[in-house]
Amino acid sequence: MVAPIALPALDRLQRPLHDLRVSVTDRCNFRCRYCMPREHFDGEHRYLPSADILSFEEITRIASVGERLGLRKIRLTGGEPLLRSDLPRLVEQLARIDDVEIALTTNGALLGKHARALRDAGLARLTVSLDTLDPTLFARMTDSDFPVAEVLANIEHAHAVGFGPIKINAVVRRGLNEHTVVELARHFKGTGDIVRFIEYMDVGATNGWRLDQVLSGRDIVQQIDRELPLAPVPANYPGEVAGRYRYQDGSGEIGVITSVTEPFCGSCSRLRLSADGKIFGCLFARVGLDLRAVLRSEGGDAALEQALRGFWSARSDRYSEQRSAETRSLPRAEMSYLGG
Repeated sequence: MVAPIALPALDRLQRPLHDLRVSVTDRCNFRCRYCMPREHFDGEHRYLPSADILSFEEITRIASVGERLGLRKIRLTGGEPLLRSDLPRLVEQLARIDDVEIALTTNGALLGKHARALRDAGLARLTVSLDTLDPTLFARMTDSDFPVAEVLANIEHAHAVGFGPIKINAVVRRGLNEHTVVELARHFKGTGDIVRFIEYMDVGATNGWRLDQVLSGRDIVQQIDRELPLAPVPANYPGEVAGRYRYQDGSGEIGVITSVTEPFCGSCSRLRLSADGKIFGCLFARVGLDLRAVLRSEGGDAALEQALRGFWSARSDRYSEQRSAETRSLPRAEMSYLGG
């Protein structure tokens, strides 16, 4: 008997489930202030115990069931995902799921060590977080002594083993690294890699976010355009988060993610899975649904599918469209827990 075909999942705003962000660890080797400021994430901070973290097999089960509901892209995040031991084995398992693309976001510090194994395991796309090329500012922003030159060398190594184009994510904070935006764009111009400039967001409750620290996507584009002329480009697909701009001389493109000044909640198709098995419908969510209990029960994949479909069908999250002083005051999960 042929199993019935599952219908794609739609939420209350008729948004389809398309992307799954999987946080494989809540630990990181950097202490970027917009994500894991040291005063909150050292010393007394309690990280998730290993017994609470999902196994690779459990993550793969969730992804396989999600594929039946419309899931087509999985992005592995953290914390820093390359701190998770034997991560290529998870990539290999996920790559066996039909019609699902596997991507990864990393800070690049361990990329040189793992790039070949990740590529061989089936990782399709790679994103590196890199907020500035200035060595002193990079050290300040990451609160680490890891050299930015080594991140750049690791990006080149990733190219050498077959990754490309690589996306470079840069969070821009007014008064901190806005003056290095053009330098970053110029460095990757003509390489095939795509820098995506991200407005500084109020994720979690520890980064001290203020609206006056946000440099708008429009200002970022204007700053680059003055020196490296740009022209807008249509989205690659419905729900793409980055606005696209090409260099007028044909030497590539950049992206701008404007969650604060020009929200794109209306087309959001992303579900987030924490390292301990909770799912969230928004990067700014306060609570999630515990899938780990379902995974470790006797209900099987039928119960897992019911839980996933039920959660997505009830979803109405659109924080960035509703952002206000009141909503910003509510507690939210941290980015290092949810994944970026």
